[in-house]
Amino acid sequence: MAGKFTELAIDCADPAALARFWCAVLDYEVLEEDEEEGVVSIGSPAVPEGKSRPGPVPPTLTFARVPEGKTVKNRLHIDINPTDREQADEVERLLALGARRADVGQGETRWTVLTDPEGNEFCVLATRCP
Repeated sequence: MAGKFTELAIDCADPAALARFWCAVLDYEVLEEDEEEGVVSIGSPAVPEGKSRPGPVPPTLTFARVPEGKTVKNRLHIDINPTDREQADEVERLLALGARRADVGQGETRWTVLTDPEGNEFCVLATRCP
């Protein structure tokens, strides 16, 4: 049997602030927070009893405080797939939440590269159904 992708760990300076940003981006909620350890985990809201989740269970994101800052382009990043609005509208929503536009040499593409408040790159894809 193969392993399952259930969690993505993200090093950061301010786990609580970054967790709030990503909760707003993904419509997630805080699942666990340990202020002493500097760790916050967020995930998809619980499915009400008697209901089933459409599609696969989204991974949990865990933000962990580290002393060093980000210094180079991410080798791994999150792709956001807007399923209920156009790509341009989603980009504007994310910018209003605190994201910033990023130029990582992507040229003419169908996705838009943004950064979260701590500079981690992520992409907003052209609108498509999951």
